[in-house]
Amino acid sequence: MGGGHRSEHLLVVLPLTAPTAIFDRIRRNHPHIKITYHPLHFTTTPWKAREIVPPEIFHDATFLITLSALPASPQDCPKLELIHFISAGTNHIDKSPIYTDTDIPLTTSSGIHGPQIAEWVLMTMLASSHHYSLLHRWQKKHEWGQKSDDIGLLRKVNDKVGQRLAVLGYGSIGRQVSRVAKAIGMNVIAYTARPRQSPASKKDHGFIVPGTGDPEGEFPSAWYSGTDKEALHHFLAQDIDHLLISVPLTEQTMHLLGKEEFDILSKRNAFITNISRGPIIDQPALIAALRAYDDYIASDPPSTEESFSVTPEADTKSDTSIPGLRGAALDVTDPEPLPPDDPLWEAPNCIVTPHISGLGSAYVDRCFQVFEVNLDRREHGEKLINVVDRSRGY
Repeated sequence: MGGGHRSEHLLVVLPLTAPTAIFDRIRRNHPHIKITYHPLHFTTTPWKAREIVPPEIFHDATFLITLSALPASPQDCPKLELIHFISAGTNHIDKSPIYTDTDIPLTTSSGIHGPQIAEWVLMTMLASSHHYSLLHRWQKKHEWGQKSDDIGLLRKVNDKVGQRLAVLGYGSIGRQVSRVAKAIGMNVIAYTARPRQSPASKKDHGFIVPGTGDPEGEFPSAWYSGTDKEALHHFLAQDIDHLLISVPLTEQTMHLLGKEEFDILSKRNAFITNISRGPIIDQPALIAALRAYDDYIASDPPSTEESFSVTPEADTKSDTSIPGLRGAALDVTDPEPLPPDDPLWEAPNCIVTPHISGLGSAYVDRCFQVFEVNLDRREHGEKLINVVDRSRGY
């Protein structure tokens, strides 16, 4: 993949308006690159376009930037040297012949999602613990709720200082959530597939939005690792108040969290946040854990002296003896879109949003920044960032 300044062709196939300002920037910095843009229109089914991309447009492309549109076969792209995805993962294309039958380098936009997703995580976490739905209801009714029977819920809100956030998958998103969590006084622990025992191994070597994340791996008070149930269960048993799920979806992480894991997390009635992929969770098991907690509270409501409320934060006790999970925030579901009659919609104390936590005005520009970093690295003979390891699935 040597550099040089031979004529090269960038093909961009995306479901959005042509980002002309970004194209102008690439042309200024890499005048030898020709750019072709092919817009797509997507259906309501994730990753599926309404139309078929003509196979001939791939024929002389050196680079491809895409969400999911790929050549049907390696023969359709004989000159392709790099494919960049505007998503954080590639599980949606891992059955493509380009993925399975070629060694064309694949790079992702991992690293760009941290700022906006961390804000979504914090927003939903606080919306739940501070009973925002109640506050919003008061406002809509033009009701000054100080004299409401529900005011007691707000007097029993526990802030986040000293609570433990466990990050399952300490990648770029988990690192930025950790930064925000530390800023409001939380304790952070991290879990990774491989051990991170040395300072060098704890560093983030991918794309980092300046001023964000945890570049040196300094925020966790403890690191855990492993790829088996025993290691995972040991991590989940660490008195967790909030669990952030930010691992990629692979065959190994499918239904990684189910009844067994939720039973362990019920020790402190943890709050679950999933911004990764829906199938990582056994969804019926999650619904059952949320209902178990809600049913217990409904059958045995707390007295005014107790420190928990209808959706309490974990208190200082080591074991509440209350079953289930106190709440969840899910930006991803199984399936997507979530059918209107799916029981998840009615799960108690559960916030569901339609896979939008990563959206924002900076999204597209940052996606292309990752590609531009790799253009520069490629031209200087340096190692690319955000490269997909096909053997690991991410």
